[in-house]
Amino acid sequence: MDALALAADMLDEASERETKSEEYALSPGGWAADKLGTFLWSKQIAIAESVRDNRLTAVHSCHGSGKSFNAAQLVCWWLDIHPPGEARVVTTAPTGDQVKAILWSEINGAFSKAEARGNPFMGRINETDWKLGKRLIAFGRKPSDYNPHAFQGIHAKYVLVILDEACGINKQFWTAAMSIATGEHCRILAIGNPDDPSSQFAKNCAPHSRWNTIHISAFDTPNFTDEEVPDAIRPMLVSQDYVDDMRAEFGEQSPTYISKVLGQFPSDSEDGVVRLSAVRACHAPREVEPTADQQLPVELGIDMGGGGDETVIRERRGRVVGREWRFRERDPIIATSKILEYIRLVGPTAVKIDSIGIGWGIAGNLREKGMQGLHRANIIPVNVSESSTEPERFPRLRSQLWWQIGRQLSEDRGWDMSELDEMDRERLVSQLTAPKYGLDASGRIVVEPKPETIKRLGRSPDNADALILAFYQPVGGHTDAMDWINQYAKTGSPHPSPGAPS
Repeated sequence: MDALALAADMLDEASERETKSEEYALSPGGWAADKLGTFLWSKQIAIAESVRDNRLTAVHSCHGSGKSFNAAQLVCWWLDIHPPGEARVVTTAPTGDQVKAILWSEINGAFSKAEARGNPFMGRINETDWKLGKRLIAFGRKPSDYNPHAFQGIHAKYVLVILDEACGINKQFWTAAMSIATGEHCRILAIGNPDDPSSQFAKNCAPHSRWNTIHISAFDTPNFTDEEVPDAIRPMLVSQDYVDDMRAEFGEQSPTYISKVLGQFPSDSEDGVVRLSAVRACHAPREVEPTADQQLPVELGIDMGGGGDETVIRERRGRVVGREWRFRERDPIIATSKILEYIRLVGPTAVKIDSIGIGWGIAGNLREKGMQGLHRANIIPVNVSESSTEPERFPRLRSQLWWQIGRQLSEDRGWDMSELDEMDRERLVSQLTAPKYGLDASGRIVVEPKPETIKRLGRSPDNADALILAFYQPVGGHTDAMDWINQYAKTGSPHPSPGAPS
């Protein structure tokens, strides 16, 4: 072949590549099918086409809709359809695990798949960086990894910013994202579960915002709509079993169900004791780990289960909401033995126990165990049906504890819930935000009776009650164990009387 023919062939190939690139720029779904052999279902196509057509796209979605998979495909699509070196991608999420283990794990998977299919992407990739030669063309970072002002140095004709788990991203990083996606060819995609109604994500998803908003409910996904998708896709998407589990665990009115299943932002209830947005702020990722001194005192709160209900034990370490243990046991002797095991495991300075019903006798049994040298914790019975210590504000101790601990501590971010796993956290969120309050004829705060909360929640808020007790500080401080030793010496019984102060 002569030089002119070779040059003509090279021009034809270049023209074909350019034509194909233009086609792929218009059809991200076609690109995914050809390049990666993957299938995008209808809502994923809608998200991809919104990124194609709109500078700002916000997606509030149920759990298990494939949104992070979709975002990873878009990262690869963005870099592949634009001229080498003219496109950049920045991704962020509230935690390092969310950056590395979720979105960038999917990006690495797509990179490997393209290579295995003989359609390799340009450059090289590691856990959170994508480089073309020596130039960083895509990277993922959590907020504490960088100063938001560092975004300002990122310039390219085609910039894509992805905000994953967007509810947990602070406003300053939204501002930083906007500062680098200023050009007409730049894009921002924000995706996440709509957990927090006070977040910047919620504001951007609101009607009449400048963002093109896409909503995905579990009931919009192929397993519920019978949309035709490959059989291999269905197990990857939210299922009826998941919806049933969430309904049974939290109830359809709970903020967790509204967010994780319906994909909607739950609202702060006007008559709710604890505001959802305040609790969500309490489990934001830490910037600095607490010191050993900051994790003192170590105490336990115990909500006793009567009539076959669960007994729940909650640990607190300073501000940190710690571990939880649950068991069912009708026999008070066996229940005492189980609780003693946890006291000896944790080594708390104080244990506050719901003393209504069987809790009264168990508190006495635990004090007796302490006098026998089997533990060193102060055992403090708490009867929430007693009069409050501030009768001019609250008629009963239950109202006082839920208001001063549940409401005020959450509003002040007095809890650090960042160590909790997702199920434990969501159970607490659901229960803490369930109780309602009103005012009596004297203008005092009255938290609704527990049976009313149980009726609406569908279960006892025992996890929340144990948390409230764990953080409860009796007026005058904890009762000294010597008081109970003296009582035992005088009466021969360590058991508190029903009217004993808590």
